[in-house]
Amino acid sequence: MRINKIVVTLVVVAALCALFFIAMTYSKKEIRNLNSTGKNIICFGDSVTYGYGVNLGEDYPTALAKLVNRKVINAGVDGDTSLDGLKRIKSDVLDKKPYLVLIEFTGNDFIKKIPIDLTIANIKEMILLAQAQGSIVAIVDVSAGLFLRDYRVRLDKLARETGAIFVPAVLNKILTNPSMKSDFMHPNVAGYKIVAQRVYSAIAPYLGKRGQN
Repeated sequence: MRINKIVVTLVVVAALCALFFIAMTYSKKEIRNLNSTGKNIICFGDSVTYGYGVNLGEDYPTALAKLVNRKVINAGVDGDTSLDGLKRIKSDVLDKKPYLVLIEFTGNDFIKKIPIDLTIANIKEMILLAQAQGSIVAIVDVSAGLFLRDYRVRLDKLARETGAIFVPAVLNKILTNPSMKSDFMHPNVAGYKIVAQRVYSAIAPYLGKRGQN
């Protein structure tokens, strides 16, 4: 009787491990356009992407460029909402031969009380436009703990639905740490380096996957 229980337990554990491996493999294959033939990594967003609160060259896209060892274009505009992003995505992203597009919006949508459904719809449209051009897309989520948590949940779901990489809560433990901020909600140099590291950790497994589906 005891041996049977041990066997059953081992079978269950083996099955769970197999399912976990399959799930991880499947989710990785679900990222769209890993065979992207684009040229540039483009960080597209608002003040967090732009680098509000620090000097030129101290923003997260610049720090990210050092980590990926290739050129990264900073297409962040201070104060932009997702509506503003849609208006300039062609000129600032699609016309620049994007290989990977990192989309970071929501903060100003929240401040300006744009309905969350509209924000998610706008970001989805950005994703689809970039993917239609053959680019890999990553969603950079600027939530932290309970702050913007609803956006994090919705963006996570959107990433899975569209085959985009999801980079969650890049401001976590930054917004609550005065030594990491330049003001009440923007990182300083040290904070932006942490944001870049978190972004890099999420996208690194998918870089250089040209020729794969």
